[in-house]
Amino acid sequence: MLLSRQALSKIPSTVYKPSFNPEELSPGIVHLGCGNFHRAHQAVATQAAIGHGEKKDLHWGIISATMRRPDLARQLARQDNLYTLLTRTPTGTVASVIASLCETLFAGDTDSVLAQRIADPRTRIVTLTVTASGYYLTADGRLDPEAQDIQEDLGRKTPRTALGILYHAFSMIQKNGTTPPVIICCDNVSNNGQTLRQAVSDFAALRGNDSLAEWIEQNVQFPDTMVDRIAPAPISDDIDDARRLLGGFTDEVPISAEPWFQWIIERFDGPRPMWEAHPGTRFVNNVEIFERAKLQMLNGTHMLLAYTGALAGLNTIAEAASDPVLGTIAARFMRQEQSAEVELSDEELDNYSNDLMRRFRNPGIVHEAERIGRNGSAKMAMRIIRPMRANIEVGKDTRGASLLIASWIRWFALHEQEALEISLTDPRADTLRLICAEARDDHKAQAEAFMAMEEVFGPPLPDHDREVSIVADILAKLSNQDVPDFLNTFL
Repeated sequence: MLLSRQALSKIPSTVYKPSFNPEELSPGIVHLGCGNFHRAHQAVATQAAIGHGEKKDLHWGIISATMRRPDLARQLARQDNLYTLLTRTPTGTVASVIASLCETLFAGDTDSVLAQRIADPRTRIVTLTVTASGYYLTADGRLDPEAQDIQEDLGRKTPRTALGILYHAFSMIQKNGTTPPVIICCDNVSNNGQTLRQAVSDFAALRGNDSLAEWIEQNVQFPDTMVDRIAPAPISDDIDDARRLLGGFTDEVPISAEPWFQWIIERFDGPRPMWEAHPGTRFVNNVEIFERAKLQMLNGTHMLLAYTGALAGLNTIAEAASDPVLGTIAARFMRQEQSAEVELSDEELDNYSNDLMRRFRNPGIVHEAERIGRNGSAKMAMRIIRPMRANIEVGKDTRGASLLIASWIRWFALHEQEALEISLTDPRADTLRLICAEARDDHKAQAEAFMAMEEVFGPPLPDHDREVSIVADILAKLSNQDVPDFLNTFL
């Protein structure tokens, strides 16, 4: 028996269930990117908002669109768009049924009506989690006009990318003279709201529609946000655990998440759900401090644990963070390097660092290095190079950043030699593998070629040649020595 609306009354009382009738929901939000994170974060906060107080805000249901997985949209639809959130602590698991999705769609369908749904006057908010690579940005945060998916979307009547979908929706709204929704980017992109506004305007310019770009600038709100919750890829245990906790009902698409939840949103005008009904949600005037701390200290350290950990045979974040050597390297990297220009007190930085390392070590969260390592070329500039540059300029140590970059290059070198046991996903994978093939065994040439890519790393670092030499030296040692032995020496 599948999880469904009809099954809700038969689910054990130990499971948290919606305090409203899901059949009464009407859509007020469209979401692009119905993946694990969205279902563990925005959908959860929206459920809390809908059920807050005696009077239910039933007009905030979510139309959620998968961008790459038609199977997920269909599986959710078979379950009346219900699913189970498994909150995993170090000592146990708590189940909640999430019912804030009122419809699920696949953006790639030839008859997709996503743009029309966004343009519907009932839609007051659009949220996005399409990953950093889903915005096709260069290192300076502008739209890459040469990206293949963007080129293809420019000629489509039914767009597939988030930028194309928003462009078509805004075109309809401008033509109809209706009020545009607020657009809330929830991806780990620096100044994500303003960056998305610029990317959509750049797309409009590529379409030759400068008047729409100007209209977007004057009429559409793009508040910045910072999101934080670890939601790993599903594993087979999730389905078994959900079935057990649901009293025998089967959920084909449950998700796991850590207990931690944070959502910082820049204040904006207009109607919205009472998202702060969920603990960890805050509306503020300036998101930048929270965003920078998270991008650099959490996401940047995640990258080090993923790239270097996998080379050392530590294939989950929990394993890597719990390793006495790599865990110590990561904690030092986080606190001493990745806190650059994060405007928090030393006490706040110490507490945040300690909290993050505890979260990383949570054995209940199986966060694979392979998944964290995806799309490194789209993440490198803001998460790693920005604090590295700041540290170099004031004479601070950047050995952790150099280790991370060398480990990332080593992934591509091993993949090119068909010696990497995990899959490698990156929008520039072919180019980076080719560099490794052309400079096989020449670690200096590999480091030079990678770090010369301004679309990935930005402008040359201060004392650039010296930094390249440091990365090349570490890369050679990662290539020629036992990695755990090298890390002992590095520490």
